[in-house]
Amino acid sequence: MSVTNKSPAVLQVRDLACERDGRRLFEGLDFTLGAGAAIQVKGGNGAGKTTLLRTLIGSTSDYSGEILWRGQVFPQGLRAMREALLYIGHRGGVRGGLTPLENLTWYGATKTSALEALERVDLFGFEDSLCNSLSAGQNRRVALARMFLPQAPCLWILDEPLTALDVAGVAALEKQMTTHLGGGGSLLLTSHQPLNIMGLNFVDLSDCLVEESFSDTGGEHVFN
Repeated sequence: MSVTNKSPAVLQVRDLACERDGRRLFEGLDFTLGAGAAIQVKGGNGAGKTTLLRTLIGSTSDYSGEILWRGQVFPQGLRAMREALLYIGHRGGVRGGLTPLENLTWYGATKTSALEALERVDLFGFEDSLCNSLSAGQNRRVALARMFLPQAPCLWILDEPLTALDVAGVAALEKQMTTHLGGGGSLLLTSHQPLNIMGLNFVDLSDCLVEESFSDTGGEHVFN
């Protein structure tokens, strides 16, 4: 699959193969993510979706191929990318011994902006409760509140961000993602739930499983 890319590449993956526990999950993965573009990574359980995201943020080095941030190859590009990255994984980076307000200020938010972000994710009144006393859905919203802080990083990499959210929470998150893309930000995410994001593109890891030939998919994915 090939889509014309009119904006400079933000994140590029070239001939990427990833492993987990000594087993190669996929190979021959190519895609380009441009400014203002969104990609949803798809694939069955065990296909390597989370491993791919962890590889892109530098949490694992069990890969071959190239990853580039604004044309700069990893690992040099990784250091530059982390300055522009908002990553939310399965655990969300929420510290249970801190309150929601303290978690956001730990990430550098002011008290005012943190309170506003928590209100946006429907956590008004819970800002001073310890996170280890909150539900799984509330803790997920504490993590996602980082997306509502001013001057959020330009690249968002999100692993199953809709997990444990109700209908209203999903709608608010989709709206914020759309706003982020409209401002020139980029988004790469996984989700078992359908997303209502205009222009959302897809990379399916099932197309590049080790047992299958990736060349049948038509080459590199380029998204703008």
